[in-house]
Amino acid sequence: MLKAKDIMTKEVITVRRDTTVRDLAQLFAQHRISTVPVVDEGGLLVGIVSESDLIEQDKNLHIPTVVSIFDWVIYLESDKRFEKELQKMTAQTVGEIYAEEVFSVGPESPVSEVADIMTSKRIQAVPVVEGRRVVGIIGRIDMVKTMIG
Repeated sequence: MLKAKDIMTKEVITVRRDTTVRDLAQLFAQHRISTVPVVDEGGLLVGIVSESDLIEQDKNLHIPTVVSIFDWVIYLESDKRFEKELQKMTAQTVGEIYAEEVFSVGPESPVSEVADIMTSKRIQAVPVVEGRRVVGIIGRIDMVKTMIG
């Protein structure tokens, strides 16, 4: 049975929260990757950032519908969602757009577990960690390669 360590990419490109959005975009384009782990100063996994997070900067801003009664403003939609959307669109660093919730596996995890995570969570890549240290990453292409090799 194949394990994560058998198919993972070992040379993992990572970024930190203070990496600029421009540098992130260059990494995606230069290395033809779509997802990178976000690590802290000690190299420990703290989140993940993808092209989707970056693309959100170019979308149209959805202004929440509000009703004004007397001096009150009542949001008919979540003002928190609007605030987060606005923050992502004006972000200058990875720290402003990355996701803190990361689905990762260990090197000994079966490839079937990786496939389950990718499909059920609809994600493009899964970091492989020992403790919280990133030792590899498995992308969808790595999964496809197992079918032909």
